[in-house]
Amino acid sequence: MVDLRFSDAELAARRDHITTFIAEQVAAAGADGAVLGLSGGIDSTLVAHLAVEALGEDGLRGLVMPGTVSRDDNMSDAERVALDLGIEYDVIEIGPIVDAFVDAYPESEGDEVAVGNARARTRAVLNYLVANHEDRLVLGTGNRSEALVGYYTKYGDGAVDCHPIGNLYKQQVRQLARAIGVPDDLVEKPPTAGLWSGQTDEDELGIPYDTLDPILALHVDGGVPAVSTARIVDVDVETVERVEELYERSAHKRAMPPSPER
Repeated sequence: MVDLRFSDAELAARRDHITTFIAEQVAAAGADGAVLGLSGGIDSTLVAHLAVEALGEDGLRGLVMPGTVSRDDNMSDAERVALDLGIEYDVIEIGPIVDAFVDAYPESEGDEVAVGNARARTRAVLNYLVANHEDRLVLGTGNRSEALVGYYTKYGDGAVDCHPIGNLYKQQVRQLARAIGVPDDLVEKPPTAGLWSGQTDEDELGIPYDTLDPILALHVDGGVPAVSTARIVDVDVETVERVEELYERSAHKRAMPPSPER
């Protein structure tokens, strides 16, 4: 494994940088705090911990939004995080809302991707409903690995006011989570977006994060040639090229919707 973890000093500096960023984003908006969707996964758990550091317990409102395909243990972990941090949270079932969308457009029934994305977008609408009502910002949970390969739903989990851990690769997310005391079972739990039954991030991506991260750091971010990256990471060149293709095909997710030139 190519190690992308920070030194102790770098990790402490990055932690301070992120908590300062959260506080500054809320202050700049003149908001009263932040809203965060809690999934029970490592990314949202880390953001929750950092947000409480930045804003205090009263500054963060949690939303636990189970759907019909959500695993009970994930939702239990989500509530556990809220309780451990001492933040207020609400549990809102999204199943009836998504069912209403499918009933309105029955042709979508059975389409895992379309309906799964509708679940993510429903959660985004609820995040903003609460945020608007309570004058808060919506915090995102996306990390750099997911952003670079487009592994998120456009106008779903990508619909947020800021991404506090958007500059961290997945390896670094795990490292920082351990450093701030996130329990090991949450750090090591297989990541899942919970969009359909049995879905996991690494299965859908077709590559483990410990392989994806260094390819992104070396080839996509660092400009190291594909052949050299493959040799360093100990994968075939086709794997590096596939990651590059994911990056290029998802460019539209990282940009504002285009308009014709003036």
